[in-house]
Formats: sequence, C-alpha cells, structure tokens
Amino acid sequence: MGENHTSKAIDRVVIRFAGDSGDGMQLTGSLFSQVSAILGNEISTFPDYPAEVRAPRGSLGGVSGFQVQIGTEHVRTPGDLADVLVAMNPAALKVSKPAIKENAIIIIDDDSFTEKDLAKGMFTTDNPFLELGLEHVEVVPVPLTTMVKDSLKDSGLDVKEMDRSKNMFALGLILWLFEKDITPAEEQITKKFGKKEQILRANLKVLTDGYNYGHNTHLQVTTYRIDGQDQIDGRYAEINGNKATSLGLVAAAEAAGLELYLGSYPITPATDILHELSKMKAYGVKTVQAEDEIAGICSAIGASFAGDLAVTSTSGPGLALKSEGIGLAVMTELPLVVIDVMRSGPSTGMPTKAEQSDLFQALYGRNGESPIVVMAALTPTDCFDAAYQAAKIALEHMTPVILLTDAYIANGASVWRIPDLSAYPPIRPRYVSEYYRDTEKKWSPYFRDPKTLVRYWATPGTPGYMHRLGGLEKDGETGAISTNPVVHDRMVHLRDQKVKNVVNDIPDLVVEGNADSETLLVGWGSTYGHNQSALYELKKLDQKIALVQFKYINPLPKNTAEVLRKYKKIVVVEQNLGMFADYLTAKIPGITTHRINKIEGQPFKVSRIVKDVMDIINNL
Repeated sequence: MGENHTSKAIDRVVIRFAGDSGDGMQLTGSLFSQVSAILGNEISTFPDYPAEVRAPRGSLGGVSGFQVQIGTEHVRTPGDLADVLVAMNPAALKVSKPAIKENAIIIIDDDSFTEKDLAKGMFTTDNPFLELGLEHVEVVPVPLTTMVKDSLKDSGLDVKEMDRSKNMFALGLILWLFEKDITPAEEQITKKFGKKEQILRANLKVLTDGYNYGHNTHLQVTTYRIDGQDQIDGRYAEINGNKATSLGLVAAAEAAGLELYLGSYPITPATDILHELSKMKAYGVKTVQAEDEIAGICSAIGASFAGDLAVTSTSGPGLALKSEGIGLAVMTELPLVVIDVMRSGPSTGMPTKAEQSDLFQALYGRNGESPIVVMAALTPTDCFDAAYQAAKIALEHMTPVILLTDAYIANGASVWRIPDLSAYPPIRPRYVSEYYRDTEKKWSPYFRDPKTLVRYWATPGTPGYMHRLGGLEKDGETGAISTNPVVHDRMVHLRDQKVKNVVNDIPDLVVEGNADSETLLVGWGSTYGHNQSALYELKKLDQKIALVQFKYINPLPKNTAEVLRKYKKIVVVEQNLGMFADYLTAKIPGITTHRINKIEGQPFKVSRIVKDVMDIINNL
C-alpha cells in the first residue's frame, strides 16, 4: 500500500454516488451494496432518481443519486450525510452538496470538470468547491474518462460505449478505498452482463483498473475497513421493497392454494411490481398491463370473483382513479389487495420522490361508508411480510386491503434473511363449501359467519352456489337488490363491523426502548428505520424514550389506546402535515400529540428527529 498509506477500522460509513442518469450511478451503488452485504455488512440504500426523463447531460435536473450506509450493526437508514461522494460532473457535486459532510472525501472525474461542464452545472466561477463553500473536504481528482478510454482502446467498443463504463472504474476505486474484496463484484457483473461478452470483458477490465489505480498509485487518502458479521443462521439476499412485495404476494398465493392475478397500469414508483410478477408465470402468476388504472382494478375484481388472489398496484394518482373500483370491492365483499407505493403529490407531484401523504386517501377516499383494512410496510424487507399478511387478511376476511409502501422503501434495499415459509401462518380462504354449516337455510351470497361477519366465498363452478354480485345495495338475507333504508343501515353496520373484527387477527403494539419513559416516539410505515436510529442516538444522550411503530392502521391494534395514554408526551413523526397524528387524536379522545413533519420528497434525517425530540422534552 505504500509507506505513507494508512488504514482505519470504522463501524459504519455513508457513501453517495452521483452523476447523470446515463452514468450508471444506480448500478454502481447497487453493486457496491451487494458486495458489502455478501461480505457480511448491514446495508441500507436510498436510490434518488431524477423526475426528468433524460434531462440534458450535465444539467442539475438530470442528476441521479444513490446513497448507501454500510456498517457492522445498527444500520437502519441510508445515513444523514455522506462521508464519501463520487461526483461524475459539477452538477452532481452541486446537487449533492446538502447531502455530504463538511469533511467528506469527494472523488471527481477530473475530465468532466471543464469550463463547459461548470457552465452546465450553473457555476459562475472556475472553482466549484470554493463557490459551494466546500473548504474542508478532501478532493480526490481522478481522470476517469481518459483512463477508461485508454483502458478500453483495444476493446472494439465505440467512444459512447466506453464512456458508459466509467461507473465501473469508480466502483473499483471505491472497493479499494474500503478494502473490499473485488471478487464478489466480478461475480455480480458477470451475472448481469454474462450474455454480452464484449461488454462483460470491458466492465471487468475497467473494474480491475479502477481498483488497481487506487492500489498502485498510492492515493494519498486513508482507506477504511468495515468488518462484516458472520451470518450463519440462514441464507441472506439484498432486496428492495418492490421485489419483496412481489415475492410476499407469490408466497401468499402459494399458501392459500390460489393463482395470483395482478391487474395494473404502469406508474412510478410501483411499476417494478408489475415487472417482477410478470417474470413468475411458472408459479401460476398472471399479470395484465391494463390500458388504464380503472381497467387494472376492475380486472382484478373480476379475477377475485373468479377465485384468484387478486392484486392491483399503483401510486397516489392511480389510487384516486381506483377509488370507485375499491368501493365496488367493498360492496361486493370480495378479497382484493391494493398496493399503493406512495410518492409526492398532489396530482403528478414529484413522481420519483417519497411522501406518506396518501394516508387519508387510503382511509377515506371513497364515496359512502366504505371501510377497508389499511396497512403500511415498515422497511424494504418488511414489504414481504406485509404483502403476505395483507393477502391473508383480504382472503380470510373477504375485504379489500390497501397496503401502503412508498418510493423510499420500494426502491431502497437492505439485507433480507430469506424466510422459512413453513413458519408462516396458513391462509384459509372462507369458502362457502367449507364454512357454511346451516343445512336448514338455503344459502344466499351475503350470508356470513355469525362471529366474524365474514361473507362466505362461492367461486364460479362450485355446485349449488350460482350467484350474482354488484355495486347496488343488497338484502343480506335474500341477496336481492334493496333500497330499503333499514336494510341499508344494517348492511353498512355489518360491513363496518366486519373490518373492525380484523383487530382480532393482528398483533398488539410492541413498545421498544424504555417503556417506562415519559416520552413516546410514534411512527407508521417507512419512518421505522429513522425512528429506530433516533431512539439509538437518544439513548447515547442518556434520554429515556419509548417507540411504537404502526404497521396496522385500520383497524388499529387492540392495545393502542392503552399504550398511548401511558405517556405524557407523544411525538408523531411522519412525512406529511400530520395525517396520522390527526387520525390518532380522532380515534383516541383525550390524547395530545407533538408533531415532527417533513414534506420535501426526501427521507428524514435522524439528526433532525433527535433535535426535535430534545426540544419537545425540554419544552422548547
């Protein structure tokens, strides 16, 4: 390594890759994350896509970022600020400035910091670091473009194809900087480009050259070592939320003995669920890319009537279009799973950015009294369990279920222990032929279990159970259309109580941290990692704080009121203007909430939560 080289052991680090959309920063970050996971590190990633489709090269609007935190333990978020930034051009440097530490290491492609490139990045001087106030960073200029062209001059690739390989040089350099074995990266690249031999050879060569550049030129920077943990109690994989959601649905269909049907229309950031499930025909999965959101949900309702585990996936704008269809599923009392991968709104909003602002739409965004189950996944890996449980509730309670994820956990990844499905609870659809026991009374399609109020499911082709369903109100005794006010009142109450009864099949809230403290930190869905990290940091400040994170929103867990009323100060953290805090105060009279809200399309910074909680504790 050289006489002047130093190596330092650390327990965690945050790295940000940034460049044009065509620079391959998402792939670079993903490969580095995979290598780190393979070598036993905990990881949490945050792909930060631009909303523009191929904005002009070098422009601020076209910057694509990927942030990852790796460590030995307690890695729950992608990190607040990056220790290391790889900036492929001046625009990437400028856009990333708020996301890096004051003393960060910044690796730049020196060939892409010309006067022309600086102008594209809206710089007015020839010193971008001084202009941005980056006076204490350690800049590592590397002539990436030149070196890659020299490396691949005999490869047979054209200049444009060579340029696309710059990200692999950067990856090799980062692997050297953090003393990672290059072999897992070579294996992952071989898997990705194995069918394109010329591209594969080029990427492997550039990767090695980037690694050797750091090693052989003795760059005057300290390298870092983050030891991995031995993961001997199972098999592990890196997985993002959309893929975990897809696999959870497939596992649920298998457990229920049903075929899975997905009717969806492409929409950012939910489209990858359609992509993933379309690869799984061998497992009895049927996918239809419908002509619009309405067709997607209506085809899924038809599939549910036919006896499939029916799913539709979307984001906020699409959920609005599906609202009438969801109401139809409420009225017909058919099982349906609706995945809403939330993004910034309203309207088209910021398609690639995350918020938790669809909560009220999920709870109330339909005409009439139309209660449904609402859940929220907590982490990328929890998307698997949440999807499985959403399907179980839908099938066993004959109700639509909305599962809320968001762009942050849908695109973000962490290390997932591949589960033993034999340990998961069974899924038993409430078939009329199995559960209806009254032999004296002729069956009607709205007959239901007297205890759970779940309507019996008669799938087409079941002898003796021919019937029709529809959106008009029905008489629960005869199944006939009814406008009788007394009948309508009774049916509204039955549908409402049926959903409330789901509380008997969901777990109680679990309090983390110091249960006997005076302050309770509350979150729902994807803020879980940030709240856990805040809890960890507050503990280091000798603060006694408790935490509950809600996965089940309607109905709320049985012990919600009991838990919340124990605490003097309830602090609700969410990425909206306070929807869940309002919901809790409406459901549990007498409680008062303090609120930490963020609506910037970016995840919380743990330091912000810690500061705000301390201010609330100290009554500031």
